[in-house]
Amino acid sequence: MTWGTELWDQFENLDKHTQWGIDFLERYSKFVKERLEIEQTYAKQLRNLVKKYCPKRSKDDEPRFSSCVSFYSILNELNDYAGQREVVAEEMGHKVYGELMRYSQDLKSERKQHLQEGRKAQQYLDQCWKQMDNSKKKFERECKEAEKSQINYDRLDNDINATKSEVEKAKSQLYMRTHSADESKNEYAAQLQNFNGEQWKHFNVAIPQIFKNLQDMDERRTVKLGETYRSFADVERRVVPIISKCLEGMVTAAKAVDQRKDSAIVVESFKSGFEPPGDYPFEDYSQNLSRTGSDNTISTPKNEGGVKPDPKHSISKTAKNKLWLFGKKPKAPSLEDFSHLPPEQRRKRLQARIDELSKELQKEVDQRDALNKMKDVYEKNPQMGDPQSLQPKISETMCNMEKLRSEIHKNESWLSEVEGKVSSRGDRRPSADVNHHAPHGRESPEGSYTDVPNQEHRSPPHQPDPRQAHQPDEFDDEFDDDDPLPVIGHCKALYSFNGQNEGTLLMKENEVLYIIEEDKGDGWTRARKQSGEEGYVPTSYVEIAMEKNSKVTQVSVGLLQSQTAGLPITLPPPTRSSLHQTRGRLEGWCSDIRAPAEGLPPSPVSHHTGAQARKPGG
Repeated sequence: MTWGTELWDQFENLDKHTQWGIDFLERYSKFVKERLEIEQTYAKQLRNLVKKYCPKRSKDDEPRFSSCVSFYSILNELNDYAGQREVVAEEMGHKVYGELMRYSQDLKSERKQHLQEGRKAQQYLDQCWKQMDNSKKKFERECKEAEKSQINYDRLDNDINATKSEVEKAKSQLYMRTHSADESKNEYAAQLQNFNGEQWKHFNVAIPQIFKNLQDMDERRTVKLGETYRSFADVERRVVPIISKCLEGMVTAAKAVDQRKDSAIVVESFKSGFEPPGDYPFEDYSQNLSRTGSDNTISTPKNEGGVKPDPKHSISKTAKNKLWLFGKKPKAPSLEDFSHLPPEQRRKRLQARIDELSKELQKEVDQRDALNKMKDVYEKNPQMGDPQSLQPKISETMCNMEKLRSEIHKNESWLSEVEGKVSSRGDRRPSADVNHHAPHGRESPEGSYTDVPNQEHRSPPHQPDPRQAHQPDEFDDEFDDDDPLPVIGHCKALYSFNGQNEGTLLMKENEVLYIIEEDKGDGWTRARKQSGEEGYVPTSYVEIAMEKNSKVTQVSVGLLQSQTAGLPITLPPPTRSSLHQTRGRLEGWCSDIRAPAEGLPPSPVSHHTGAQARKPGG
């Protein structure tokens, strides 16, 4: 069924129908455009929502609770979902809306061309009909004129009074009109035949072909709409698997919420490592009251064994406030060893610092290895560079490595101290004795260590029983956990030193050592080898290069300046390392260095007036 045969006379209606089809196509294009704008707005709002609830955060602010981690996972999945909505909008704009707009323009131009052809064919047929109609009317007029001439000729021919000339004139007029009528008849017949032929061609060839083209165009428009409908759905269907994965990820994140794990994280985050407060001791203030013999009241028995209450353990109003379970969290100072933190939190912070320092140490080791390789290459190929030019950098790297090792060792000692105290607290059980004294430091519910500010921020050692004998090795316990001294510079040996005395260090000529303690005015400098061996070397035997920011260097410079000016020397408070050094010298160093013979290196003699330097043995 074609429009050319069935709708041969419906040109105007087909014109309206094809225009309606194009208008419908453009209306659907507008619908798709509004739909993709909705998708774009939806995706943008989703991304803004994710950005609002998932701001940028530092490494320390990373979520640890499973509920928070799951929520951020859901936000990430929602962000991916928003990305898929953007993909839908982009493909709709490219494959549906853009295609429809281009096809609409093509349909308009094609429809215009077919309608112009139809109108031209109709105009040509109308022109043929007019020519045929004109020839018909002319033929009709000529026939009427010929009839009039025939009537006039018959009247004059029967009239006896008519002259011969009149009759001849009427006869010639009749002949002329009859000839004109015959010509008009022939012309009309020709025009009629031509019109009939053109009309047949118009309604059987031209119009059917034009209408067929319009029908094909309209059918292609309908097919295109169906394809765009399918493309519209395919765009959604292509993102369905990814959206399903996003939804599955949200479900997985929801299943990952673990209330027990979150509770464990809370414990791990705020656990102090302290034990709950013990029983408060009974403080008898009536022991010093005098009683009369006639007093019938029973006096409070005195402390057995003559033990007096310890005034240090008396609980004042301030101490009660500090030990109150729900006391206000104080602002503890931040210390290098994190002793202001509870044991458990301190252990975690120290472990994190040790891991960080280990990473930095590994970097320095890699840099040292690279410099050594470069030095070997320079030694094998002198034209590439001077090997000695790398020595300062290698020495600096070695100093940095030694500093990092010292820091790691120091933090590890603090860590072992914390772990030892935590384990010892775990082994102890609270005593129910009336004379039991609770420790001075307490843990507030917020996780802070509430100790007296001017005391060291760590749990005090276990108080021995006053009835027990005093242990004689208190001084030894003071230095059992002495920390290694930090590196404050490096030196190069100008001469060899045998280091036979106790406390001295053997060194070879041109050997590079690390300085860990400056010369205190006795001609000896404390140094450390790369192997970790420490000892004293003569200051005059080495060439010293100190660090610029070393506090020990600043103290030594101030010491020398005071001695030079003849002013009294003000020394800093004694440290654990200086006490240990003094004790070691008093115990084991008993010999003086011999005066140098001719040609031997100079002896380590102090440059200060009236003070001769001594070796570690003297």
